[in-house]
Amino acid sequence: MASFTPQIVKIWRERDASSVSLRMYVVTVTGFALWTVYGVMRGGWPIIVANTVCLVLSATILVLKWRFSRGEFPVRGAS
Repeated sequence: MASFTPQIVKIWRERDASSVSLRMYVVTVTGFALWTVYGVMRGGWPIIVANTVCLVLSATILVLKWRFSRGEFPVRGAS
């Protein structure tokens, strides 16, 4: 579940998400969302918790990809 954390840290530090595939993270976030819904429907707390954590982390990467690709956050030290 924590495998997304190093990617988040790298993107945040570098203010660059150009190496991240937008399509891959859209599919990943969708998959975790569907698994979370499945867990809720089944009442399976392990499924819900694990997939919610992964959903939040992968959605964070997706949001950072979107924000940094739009140039909302300038690179530190740039004039």
